Amino acid sequence: MKQCSQSRKEAVRPTPLLTPRTTTKIATWNIRTMFESGKTVQVAQEMRNYNISLLGLCETRWLQAGQMRLSSGERVLYSGHTEDGAPHTEGVALMLAPEAQRSLIGWEPVNSRIITAQFATQKENIKLNIIQCYAPTNDAIEEKKDDFYDQLQGVLYRLRTKDVTILMGDFNAKTGADNNGYEDIMGTHGLGQMNENGERFADLCSLNQLVIGGSIFPHKRIHKATWRSPDHVTENQIDHLCISRKFRRSCQDVQVMRGADAASDHHLLLMTAKLRLKRHSTTRNTITR
Repeated sequence: MKQCSQSRKEAVRPTPLLTPRTTTKIATWNIRTMFESGKTVQVAQEMRNYNISLLGLCETRWLQAGQMRLSSGERVLYSGHTEDGAPHTEGVALMLAPEAQRSLIGWEPVNSRIITAQFATQKENIKLNIIQCYAPTNDAIEEKKDDFYDQLQGVLYRLRTKDVTILMGDFNAKTGADNNGYEDIMGTHGLGQMNENGERFADLCSLNQLVIGGSIFPHKRIHKATWRSPDHVTENQIDHLCISRKFRRSCQDVQVMRGADAASDHHLLLMTAKLRLKRHSTTRNTITR
């Protein structure tokens, strides 16, 4: 994890964000745009409404990389296009509540589709790595999708396997309910059928031992679908929250919060978590839920 000038310097030892006793709420949301008046305040209000410590944002459409502090106390880390004359497209960000700010160790704006941050947990030798992404659509050209997944794999490759890693964002990927061949990292509670982006995403998760959270908890359809079409007829599960397989027990639930409203066609996707260490076993475990 790159410790750039944006790293937390206020204290030598950050306050733990992920602990065994306290429930931590982490969420991701394709907000469609933050490049309009009042949108940042609106999103921050919804974050407080749901008591979220860390909120990943997609399609912010902000340019450059940097940070800002809101009058309500939240801190926003963002990453967008950096070239001259770039369009207001793509963009990712992390919005941190005060407790997440106190836990922040460092962060890195990778590009307009990937941003990462590292936080302290109650176990001093275990860190929490957050990767917020915005993947190309299923119809995007192959080269563009290849570049995204190559860059994302490069980020994952640098992380320690002993740490907790949460990968989240809008992957434009349908993984479906059939986990044949992916039993280690998927359950059978996904929606629809896997598409080409879903295969790429599932392969990435399998290679890096990341469990797809939305597939392992049995919720009603309305609490699984993360995107709806403009005519409100078609709904898909294309936003995802994943966690390291060795810390699967730390993830208590993943579901859509349909009450959150910020004029987006995507729903807020929320994970509740507590730090739990992996139970040692002599047999190979699979996702059975």
